Amino acid sequence: MAEKTILHMLTPHKHVSPFDVNMAADAGFDVIVPYENVTLEEVGDLVQDAIFSRPPDRGAATGIFFGGDDAVLALDMIEAGKSALVPPFGCHLFADPAGSFTTAAAMVACVEKRLKTATGRDLSGLRIAVFGATGVVGYSSAVIAALEGAEVTLVGYSGLKRVEDRAAEIAARFGVRVKAADGSTAEKNTEIIRGSDAVFAAAKAGVRVLDAAQIAAAPDLLIAADVNAVPPSGIEGIDPFDDAKPIGDTRALGIGALAIGNVKYQTEAGLFRRMIEAKEPLTLDFRDAFALARTLVP
Repeated sequence: MAEKTILHMLTPHKHVSPFDVNMAADAGFDVIVPYENVTLEEVGDLVQDAIFSRPPDRGAATGIFFGGDDAVLALDMIEAGKSALVPPFGCHLFADPAGSFTTAAAMVACVEKRLKTATGRDLSGLRIAVFGATGVVGYSSAVIAALEGAEVTLVGYSGLKRVEDRAAEIAARFGVRVKAADGSTAEKNTEIIRGSDAVFAAAKAGVRVLDAAQIAAAPDLLIAADVNAVPPSGIEGIDPFDDAKPIGDTRALGIGALAIGNVKYQTEAGLFRRMIEAKEPLTLDFRDAFALARTLVP
């Protein structure tokens, strides 16, 4: 009898995300087990406890998923998991905190595809302002775009300190430079997007970061993506269903949360299925999510 596919879902919080549990179940895992309030220091022991229960040639039947809502912590956890592996024993490792890695991958992939179709441009050299940059989706989308050669600016609603710290962390971890900008007032945000080709809006649900007048005052803006599906929209004039629709009377194209969400859903589901189908253990993060999302944008 074939061994069952088992997914151990780890989170540093009180609850594992029901969204991720449903996604994993629908993808086809036989057994899903949640682990809550997990610390970084506990990851290694949990991974080793999982891998030694099965012979090396069955390592791909076991998966470890890292959730939570902190991109940096999830990346640290996946590194701790990798360090705990004892070849030839292994297992899958997949990080997607708060669904942020797959959401960010979908947003960047949608912007890339729609921009290429409309203007012939790609991400290289594209001036991107990221609002909500200290959150998990903003952070992840900034890194993905910067790795693709974009000129990324992290916009901080509470001033420069937090985004400067994030920029320094990104440089140290990924070797790419991103800028930091003070977005604590509407006037400062207007100036930021005047010098931008693209905007990623990844602020908290129900928070509007840019209004119609600000978009109209940004003549160079080519495209804007908003992952907020909770009214009001993060960017005025973008409907959740919009998929490269002009924003108001401007030439800028808008991509809404549900258009992005369709690709995000397929991306997360696809990575779970990849784990189930793989013959050898995989390690998956936002880079793998972006590579898959690029193939899924219609």
